[in-house]
Amino acid sequence: MTISKAWDWNKELSPIWLQPSEESYFIAQRWKDKDFNEVLDFGCGLGRHSIFFAKQGFHVNAFDLSQEATEHLKSWAKKENLSIQVKNADMSKLPYDDNSFDAIYAYHVISHTDSVGIKRIINEISRVLRIGGEIFLTLCSKESWSYKGAGYPRLDENTVIKTDDGPEKGIPHFYVTLDDIIDLLADYDIDRIRHIDDCYFAGKKQNSKHYFITASLRAKGTSL
Repeated sequence: MTISKAWDWNKELSPIWLQPSEESYFIAQRWKDKDFNEVLDFGCGLGRHSIFFAKQGFHVNAFDLSQEATEHLKSWAKKENLSIQVKNADMSKLPYDDNSFDAIYAYHVISHTDSVGIKRIINEISRVLRIGGEIFLTLCSKESWSYKGAGYPRLDENTVIKTDDGPEKGIPHFYVTLDDIIDLLADYDIDRIRHIDDCYFAGKKQNSKHYFITASLRAKGTSL
């Protein structure tokens, strides 16, 4: 399994990482409707979703590998007078007890590993998530240019290492197909999977595809 590597936030200048994603608004309402309270912002980065979910009334825990990112979130939460429990941690070994959370928000984060690591990470998610609890996560699509055409060096058949200058230089990216997702989430009841192409941004045509997944943890020994 590849060693986890933190983003270099000194090389990320886009304000997008301080703004909640579009999906978080829908997910927050969904989780309110389900009476969820304990939420984990999984790989929180600078904290945009931690702040958002805390403002929505959830009890939020957050972690990231980057100490720079977690210190930013702590300062931001203090400024907003929000109580958010923030830790530095590796997503392959979570510092939380079993069955700690009602819901986990993992946005553009668990792909930063390889084919061995992704299974360990999903096992950790399943360990800390309560039965019937829900995950919202994204995974990189094998239809993306960064997998098919960029020519990045590969760690294995599913994983490339980005070499461009920027915050993700040297960080692995794991890619999937729809069938891969279904296999990886065999212990979950999958509610919905969307396949989205960000085909134009930063002033030019792009081919950046991700899967957006909502699923709930099934009790062991049960099946569809």
